[in-house]
Amino acid sequence: MKYSRHLLVGLSVLLLGGCGTTIHESLKVQQATMNPVGAGKTVVILPFADYSQADNLESSYRRQLFVSENITDQFIKYGFYLPVQDDVFPYLVDQKIIRVQTYAKPKTESLEQEMKGEWSSAMKGELQRYMDLAHKTGAQTGGGEAMGTHGLTMQEVVKIGRHFSADYIIRGRIIQYKDRQDPSWNPMRKGLITFVSGVTNKIAFGQAESDQYDEWNNTVAGAADAAFISGVTDGDLNHAIAWGAAGAVLGNMAHHSGRIPQAVVQLRLWVQDAYTGNVVWTNRVDVRVSPESVLADYQYDALFEKATEKAITTLVDDFAQVVYNVPPPAPPVKTRR
Repeated sequence: MKYSRHLLVGLSVLLLGGCGTTIHESLKVQQATMNPVGAGKTVVILPFADYSQADNLESSYRRQLFVSENITDQFIKYGFYLPVQDDVFPYLVDQKIIRVQTYAKPKTESLEQEMKGEWSSAMKGELQRYMDLAHKTGAQTGGGEAMGTHGLTMQEVVKIGRHFSADYIIRGRIIQYKDRQDPSWNPMRKGLITFVSGVTNKIAFGQAESDQYDEWNNTVAGAADAAFISGVTDGDLNHAIAWGAAGAVLGNMAHHSGRIPQAVVQLRLWVQDAYTGNVVWTNRVDVRVSPESVLADYQYDALFEKATEKAITTLVDDFAQVVYNVPPPAPPVKTRR
């Protein structure tokens, strides 16, 4: 009886201790400790030219916002001063350097309603293609000029620099900003059953013509693996048939599992002298981020956040090293827990 009482008290404490909320917070900017190279210097960040085939204006704006915020953090890290970004945009609009576009979506309600119907996957694919086309068409500016591709003359660059009393003008290109499947076959990231079935599938059949054929191939590969293991272990034909059937089910399930999302971010950055318009530095980076294991965070927003932050950090660190001879940052120290 005393043991049960202690157990009840322990469970009550555990339940009460689990109440509340979990908070995650992090300051993005780590200030330079001594003699920051950007002290007394001002940089102005202009909107990036977006060549990533944005699906609509809203997603393009969010992409621009996230890139500019990371650039702001990294230049502040080196001690540079930046005018408020919300003060830069009105000036660019007033000077007709950029144009403001509405977020209004093209009228695709009828297509979206049809997507809920009992159409085949091929038909739904065509409907989705028309919806994407409508969104892209709505994302284009009036004169047939694509978003984010407006060039600047040397005089315009100098004029912007003079208005904000800047030393540098930051410009760039978003070359790629897309999701894909990581081709890794690491079983710790893909899953053991998916790894075994997938490897057998690729060795036996190679690359499938379509997703449907790939599913069939995985089913056959799973059955073959299970039947082979059963045949080697006890040699009983009936057991091999039973294990083969179970392996076919697992192979089919493995086809729909084991997908590793990957965020791909490729950026080009230019730094121009605000007094002359000359390019003082430029570089390009390609970053691909995917989960480390099957237990990691698989959400695309987290992956793109890490990929963008890594890309911008690498570029700005390279600028500081090339232009100001700042030593490269020390590699992070991995600690065991």
